[in-house]
This record gives sequence, C-alpha cells and structure tokens, in this order.
Amino acid sequence: QVQLVESGGRLVHAGDSLRLSCAASGLTFSAYIMNWFRQAPGKEREFVARITQSGSGTSYADSVKGRFSISRDNAKNTVYLQMNSLKPEDTAVYYCAARFANTYWGQGTQVTVSS
Repeated sequence: QVQLVESGGRLVHAGDSLRLSCAASGLTFSAYIMNWFRQAPGKEREFVARITQSGSGTSYADSVKGRFSISRDNAKNTVYLQMNSLKPEDTAVYYCAARFANTYWGQGTQVTVSS
C-alpha cells in the first residue's frame, strides 16, 4: 500500500533552519506532484509548497516564499522541505501529500518554533 513518512520535525528557535523529508513507497513516485501542507493548532490545514513530477516547477504560499524551498529526489522517492528563517508562526504539523489520480497523505511531523 501507499505510504508517505515525514521526518525531521523538532523544536527549534526563531531564525533557525530545518529540513523535512517525506519518503514515499507503494506508488510510482515520479508520476506524482508532491506537496507540503501544514496545520497549526486550532487552524485549518493550509498549503505550503508544491513541486512538479520532474522537479522543474515549484510554487509556494506567500507566507513562506523566499524562506522555504521544496525539492525532490525521484531516485530516492523522497521530497524535501528546506525551511530557513523560521518564525513562531511556522509552528505546525507538516504533512506531505502525493497527488495524481489520487491523493495520499502522510501522518505528519511536528515543527515547533520558539521565540
């Protein structure tokens, strides 16, 4: 079955950097657009970043543009989210999602940014 496993979340200080990973299995990874979403306590899940199948196209939420960078390694079936200049408002559970004919979600990884 399809599995998406996020990792890399932890407690950091404002201004720090962090890289999240999402390892996929059970699907043809290179066929899927990969996304990162996040959900803060008491808020709805929101889009963070997206990368096309080849990695040639990316898009970002305005709130993270210029600070976050999404990338992928199709040979390793893994998508990454490099997060720089972290802010307390970036605190959330971060989820990866694979989208093509279907949408698959990971279980999430907690990122906490202290001020």
